[in-house]
Amino acid sequence: MAVEPVAAMCEQLVKAVEVMMDAESSQRYRLEALKFCEEFKEKCPFCVPCGLKLAEKSQPAVVRHFGLQILEHVIKFRWNNMPQREKITLKNCAMGLLSTGTYPILEEECHIKDALSRIMVEMIKREWPQNWPDMLKELEALTKQGEAQTELVMLILLRLAEDVVTFQTLPTQRRRDIQQTLTQNMDSIFSFLLTILQLNVNKYRKLKLDATQELKARAHCRVGVAALNTLAGYIDWVALVHITHDNCRLLEMLCLLLSETELQLEAAECLLIAISRKGKLEDRKPLMVLFDDVAMHYILSAAQSADGAGLVERHYVFLKRLCQVLCALGSQLCSLVGSDVDVEVPANLSKYMEAFLAFTTHSSQFLRSSTQVTWGTLFRHEVMSKDPIVIEMTTKYLRATMTNLVKTGFPSKNDSPSCEYSRVDFDSDEDFNSFFNSFRAQQGEVVRNACKIIPLEAFQIAGEWLRYQISTPIDIGSTMCKLSEGRRQYHRAGQTHGESLSCGFIAKTAEGLCSIFSPSVVQWDAMTFFTESVVGQLFKNVEKEKLPTDQGIELLQAVLNYETRDPLLLSCVLTNVSSLFPFVTHRPHYLPQVLSKLFASITFEVIEESKAPRTRAVKNVRRHACSSIIKMCRDYPQFILPCFDMLYTHVKNLFSNELLLTQMEKCALMEALVLISNQFKDYNKQKAFLEELMAPVAARWQSEEMRHVLWDPALFLAYVGADQLMNDPTIDDQSGINRSRISFCVYTILGVVKRARWPADLEEAKAGGFVVGYTPNGNPIYRNPCTEQVRALLPNLLALIRTHNNLFLPENLARLSETFTRAYDVMEVEKNVVLGLPQPVLDIYDSPVYKTMLERMQGFFCTLYDNCFHILGNAGPSLQQDFYTMEGLAEQVVSSAFVSLAHVPDHRLRPMLRVFMKQLVLSCPTEYYDSLLCPLLGPLFSYMLQRLNQRWQVINQRSSLGGSDEEEAGEEKPVTQEMLEEQLVRLVTREALDLLTVTCILKKAPESAGNKEEMEDEEMMATDSSQAPGAPTYPTDELTELGKCLLKHEDIYMTLLTIAFSSLSWKDTSNCQRTASVVCWTLLRQVVGDNLLPEAVTWFYTSVLKGLQMHGQHEGCNAALTQLAFLIYDALRPRYSELRAVMTQIPKIQLDTLDLFDQRVLNPVPQKPGDKKRKDQFKKLITGTVGKPLGQQFKKEVHIRNLPSLFKKVKPEVKRDALDSENSGLAALFTPQPEDI
Repeated sequence: MAVEPVAAMCEQLVKAVEVMMDAESSQRYRLEALKFCEEFKEKCPFCVPCGLKLAEKSQPAVVRHFGLQILEHVIKFRWNNMPQREKITLKNCAMGLLSTGTYPILEEECHIKDALSRIMVEMIKREWPQNWPDMLKELEALTKQGEAQTELVMLILLRLAEDVVTFQTLPTQRRRDIQQTLTQNMDSIFSFLLTILQLNVNKYRKLKLDATQELKARAHCRVGVAALNTLAGYIDWVALVHITHDNCRLLEMLCLLLSETELQLEAAECLLIAISRKGKLEDRKPLMVLFDDVAMHYILSAAQSADGAGLVERHYVFLKRLCQVLCALGSQLCSLVGSDVDVEVPANLSKYMEAFLAFTTHSSQFLRSSTQVTWGTLFRHEVMSKDPIVIEMTTKYLRATMTNLVKTGFPSKNDSPSCEYSRVDFDSDEDFNSFFNSFRAQQGEVVRNACKIIPLEAFQIAGEWLRYQISTPIDIGSTMCKLSEGRRQYHRAGQTHGESLSCGFIAKTAEGLCSIFSPSVVQWDAMTFFTESVVGQLFKNVEKEKLPTDQGIELLQAVLNYETRDPLLLSCVLTNVSSLFPFVTHRPHYLPQVLSKLFASITFEVIEESKAPRTRAVKNVRRHACSSIIKMCRDYPQFILPCFDMLYTHVKNLFSNELLLTQMEKCALMEALVLISNQFKDYNKQKAFLEELMAPVAARWQSEEMRHVLWDPALFLAYVGADQLMNDPTIDDQSGINRSRISFCVYTILGVVKRARWPADLEEAKAGGFVVGYTPNGNPIYRNPCTEQVRALLPNLLALIRTHNNLFLPENLARLSETFTRAYDVMEVEKNVVLGLPQPVLDIYDSPVYKTMLERMQGFFCTLYDNCFHILGNAGPSLQQDFYTMEGLAEQVVSSAFVSLAHVPDHRLRPMLRVFMKQLVLSCPTEYYDSLLCPLLGPLFSYMLQRLNQRWQVINQRSSLGGSDEEEAGEEKPVTQEMLEEQLVRLVTREALDLLTVTCILKKAPESAGNKEEMEDEEMMATDSSQAPGAPTYPTDELTELGKCLLKHEDIYMTLLTIAFSSLSWKDTSNCQRTASVVCWTLLRQVVGDNLLPEAVTWFYTSVLKGLQMHGQHEGCNAALTQLAFLIYDALRPRYSELRAVMTQIPKIQLDTLDLFDQRVLNPVPQKPGDKKRKDQFKKLITGTVGKPLGQQFKKEVHIRNLPSLFKKVKPEVKRDALDSENSGLAALFTPQPEDI
């Protein structure tokens, strides 16, 4: 080829590259240069000579890199059309570049080495092994030329393994050919890599002692690093035998290298990958060699020397790897000991355990957390947990945890050695706080496991710590206001009207109270968490006779006698009272003391008679005390029953002063009383009590005034003050009192409906008058003592729900005053949850919680609406037939909960679906399906289909809008608002489909599943009474009884099918996958045998293909949708030729393959190919429908041709079937023929 055009073109390319890389270039010039370069790569006939010329050593690095990019582009996109001669020339030139085209190893740029290795790997992927059998030998020969070439060979082998095995960026046959050839040659490849490593490490060790040979030493070190990185790419997937070959020579070398500062990190990476390998236990047994004294010595001394140098980032990363190595070793030990493979507990286990403990007590919080999973595995292990060394270590672990639970190490502070490490590991205090919360939960789990081994010793440790904390003077910490930047910002963001937040920290300490950062609070908090974890296990793992009851009561006495006016410390004290309360069941005379401590805390104030709002810490104490009482009454009602009168009197006294308690606190106490009243086991007595308890609420709720308010939106808004202008949140207005009265009524009804129950024991229930009859199948029919009162209050409750829905009508929205125009908006806290934004974690516990009038009103509407639906959701399980048989219940619900739904915003629709309708479906007996559920579900699903279709249409249009429209829209609505709206649509869609699934799809619990332990804690204010956790359930292919009932109503059933199939192409991946795999086919298969309209069948099938277009890029969705499409096509194609017409419209479909597949579907033969093969064929047919992610849509496709297969399976000759042969008699079947012998 003429030299001139090549030289001229190279000159232009060099200029273009310089323009692109020059920071001073304008955007226009840069784009023009880029366009020129891209067009050159696509169209120029002499890319190869230009690329080779630009890649010469004489060129600047950026130009050389571009030259190599040109060569890579040629190989990727032109290789298939290149003549053989040109391919050989290019390959030889590339080998020449490896040999002589680079600078010495320490001078050459990394990106040049990377580009060179890419070129070689692209050729190998296309030609090896069939057309380039000597490739490995040629690479081996290159390593003889020097360090630079050896490093390049390592890079090539590593990239090859990554492309073929890790990322699998090749067609299946090519990948299989290359991987099988690599596997066949693995002995020699591993031997080659180990030799390179050994050789260069030896030379490095020798030369580094000679100061004059520093460069030479560094070169060998660089090769050693490259060899280790390459080994890491292979160790992950090669047969374990290569790793353990020659008495684990590789592992031995890696352990030795841990002492080499320059190589230790890469060696640790390799070691970690090797030890983490899964596979047959028998094959993993040799890995136990690492528990030998020598290996353990190298690991420990490396850890000590790395830690001794202080915090150096590379050393710290190495420590993290070593910690992972020890964790992986522990996991292997637990897998092998006690298994079928004969592995004994290592003789020097104590050495390993000491090393492991050293990481658990390291200053770095991250290192401490890394060890937790392995501790948990050891403590749970059947054999290891009984080993004396592990038992001894359990005590040391618990002592270490006492330090680890203390929340110190914030990156912005300097009050602990952990802070320095946290600055490396975390970006902010918020990050650290989030990490520490999950770390603490992890530790709680491990402590609970440790307590199963040594419950009494653990209790002893907890007791010591508790006594120490009680006797230690309170340390409120520095009075200097030293807040992290994150906290300062939160203070600024948190300021609202009338608020002064110059420095909450000073304000608190000035009063002599602790802040959440005070040393005392941090210590108390850690001790409380530890004690709670330990004591909970004590009662589960120690027999009643052996319980340390005296010590427990002694501790409880100390806690009860501990007096503090600090809300943060008092909160910890209350948790300790709750933790130690089970001891009281053995010494009942302490119960009054416990109750008096809790009741005192319910009315806790820092400053009595203060007009300022309570601080968050004070609110938490009061809430905590209420929760504790509810929990005690829930878990020990029979035990507390003797104190009922005392409790009731106390509650009445508290209630006499209306301002003493909040409405929620009052309701909590009422719930506690109702829980104990369940132990009366006497229907009339409990009914009389509940009537007395609810009398004030019933009188107010059923009064004429309240009836007018609840039934008329305009009167309701005036009553709660939403139509008035208000500016000063400190004024006690009448409308605020009105709001709290409505809230109190609703909270009370909810509390009673949730808690009032009949005795669990049938005999006790019969004796108490709770059983009113039996169902035809012999089950008892119970009556709830609260039925009459609650039923009397329901009409006004339904009216309130109707009124609430009507508040969203335009004429009622217009009634809102300027102060409250946003009263129905999503609350800020809820908004953060919906958008997945982290809450400000370093809460201001020490400032009064000032709320704006708007925030108060938003909270009122939100909670009120939710609670109304909670009542309806709980009414079924609570009142049973007395609720379901209410006259015209379905009509009443439709005319209240389903009124004006078109105006109700998405965030208000969710509780109706989740809290009410889902609970109703789950609890409703079959005999009320036709009278109650069908009349409700029909219109609801019909409406939801229309609503969701409209919502998703808007979202799809919005995402397809271009530039200017979007910018205009952006000015009107902030992006966050759009995101919020879209996410709310997503959540409502999930609620609707979850309701559909619960309605129709039968779930079964696995047979072996036992009941989970009941949740330990119950937050008093959490009104979500969703079902108690039980055994996990799994969807089946069957319909529920309710589903079968709906199947008889064709219009409702078709609506369900339409929702399920429409949702496949809505922009929600998780919903699509779930619906495709669980719902769609189960619903459709029930009507496959019916006379479906061809249009309907076509629509169902097209919906699945649309789903593939939208979500097919995601593996999970792709699998679920492909399976669904296959099932539909297989079942319906024989009767509906229209499905073939749909298939012909798929882009790039091969009609001859479709015809072949169709023949198999239409004429199934007894010996048809296995299902998997047919599914794979079908998957290939519909590939054209699968949508690509945005990043892939404009990417040029790389085509790698398959070479003649190396590894063809030799099929055994199929003999004619004996039954088809002439000798078809039975005797002939058992008579050997000559050719069979």
